Amino acid sequence: MSLFRNSMVWVGLTTAIVVPVFAAATSPLLAWRSSIYVGAGFAGVLSMALLLLQPVLAAGFLPGITGTLGRRFHRWAGAALIVAVVFHVGGLWITSPPDVIDALLFFSPTPFSAWGVVAMWAVFAAAGFAVFRKRLQMHPRIWRRMHTGFASVVVGGSVVHAMLIEGTMEVVTKTLLCVLVVVATVKALIDLKVWAFKRDTR
Repeated sequence: MSLFRNSMVWVGLTTAIVVPVFAAATSPLLAWRSSIYVGAGFAGVLSMALLLLQPVLAAGFLPGITGTLGRRFHRWAGAALIVAVVFHVGGLWITSPPDVIDALLFFSPTPFSAWGVVAMWAVFAAAGFAVFRKRLQMHPRIWRRMHTGFASVVVGGSVVHAMLIEGTMEVVTKTLLCVLVVVATVKALIDLKVWAFKRDTR
């Protein structure tokens, strides 16, 4: 790709991440909120941004970060995603333990809570498959499908979770970010041919 096109890819990705975060930072709904609640909310926003990075890195869409380097950054971004999710849930637990307990037990009256919990357990499962890949001794093709399957649940659950919440994130930028996450994930699945029924040569 040309230098101009490479630059546009980086500019586009940076804009897609920075603009929603900036919009959330200027939200009037943050007024009078505790620092822990604000931090938990921004951990959730960061999680959505990392969900956009994950398929982009895994499929080598970023110029200059492909192949082994791309997969390495994919693992690092995955670790950052786990930390962000833990901070998100942990912060909400500190500010309102009963609400978090209801969400974890699927007793919460708010539909977005259930989607968030499903996404949370799916991201832990996907990370577990990555960390214990060698110990599981699974066929590479099966492992990829399991890991990608959980990652797809993470994306689906997180997008629905974010779209149902009327909170910190601004509606238009949040919607665009969610659309980009879905598009990037679908594009990565197609390009990587994870679900293709073919002989694995690895």
